[in-house]
Parts: sequence; structure tokens; C-alpha cells
Amino acid sequence: MAHSSESSSRNSGESNNTHRTSRRGTTRRTAALTHVTHDAFGPLWAPDSRVLMLGSIPSPKSREFGFYYMHPRNRFWPVLAAIFDEQVPASIEERRGLALRHHIALFDSLVECDIVGASDASIRNPVPADLRPLLAGSRIHAIFCTGATAAKYFTKWCDPMLRDAGFDIPMTQLPSTSPANAAWSLERLVAAYAPVREAAEAEG
Repeated sequence: MAHSSESSSRNSGESNNTHRTSRRGTTRRTAALTHVTHDAFGPLWAPDSRVLMLGSIPSPKSREFGFYYMHPRNRFWPVLAAIFDEQVPASIEERRGLALRHHIALFDSLVECDIVGASDASIRNPVPADLRPLLAGSRIHAIFCTGATAAKYFTKWCDPMLRDAGFDIPMTQLPSTSPANAAWSLERLVAAYAPVREAAEAEG
């Protein structure tokens, strides 16, 4: 979730493309970084949440709709529905309900960064999420990162912060459900995400 996988412009209103002149004197287009924050929506959780699923940073579509994994080709919601034997939710309220009734909390490893579109590989100036209040107020006993970038930033910053606060919660890295991860079929993703259901149904 980039939503999914160092100088930058911090003007979010800047054009999506800038021009750069190469050493040979030709001009090529270079995608511009956009400064992104998590201000539009916060974590989804409840006091009885048992599992925390983390992406990297909200994608442009997620920021547009104000909710998680909103790109139409992202397979997160079909996968989550499949592991819990439910219909794929269509609306935001249905998606929210699916997560909460199965004790799933959603958030991201980062709350701020500079990024090109939804490209996790382009992330610069990342600011990690403070997960301590969320864990302190819930029953979360397992954390799953939905992709390598989310896992990288969780391991680098979030986990040490949690351990310093006395939280020792295991993290499992899952494959990304992003359309960019085309090598993984829906069936393979459903099998890989099966441990999420096991953790959500465990008392902890």
C-alpha cells in the first residue's frame, strides 16, 4: 500500500512533471515528488482489535476517497473477504465493517513522506507512525505488513519505538496486493494471507 514498495519539493500543488536537462543537452521528463500526509484519515481500529495490518502510505486513490486500499485494481479487499468467507465489500462502510467485525485494525508504517504517485520505491523523507496509542488501547497481538516497503519502515522505526515502550508484538511480512505485484495471483495472495484469519480468531 503506497498503500504498498533525496531532495524533494514539498509543494503538493506542483505539476506532476518537471523537465531536467541531461549532460548531452536533451530534455526529458522526470516525475515530481508530492508531499503526502496521513491527515485525511487516521487508523481504523476498535478496542477489541486483535490484528494490525500496515501498508506504507496512502495511495492517491486512497487519499481521494479517504480510506484504505481504494485503487480499483488493488486486491486487498477481495483477499480479506476470501479469507473470512465473505462477499467482497463494495462501499467504504462495508469495507470498514468487514475489517472491524473480524477484529482487524488498519494503518500505515508512515504518516508522512514525499512520493511519486503510488511508487513506494520513490519514497523520500519518511516519517514513521507512532503505533503506541493504538496498541495500548486495543488487544492487538499480531502485526502484518502488506508489502516489503511497509515491513522495511516498520522494522526500521516503528518496531524499536514499540519495544522501547514495552510492546513485543511479532510482525509478519505479506506480499503486496497492489496491481504492481502482478506475479502474485489472487489465489496465491489468499493462501499467503490465511495467517491473518488465524491471528484474528485467536484470543491473544
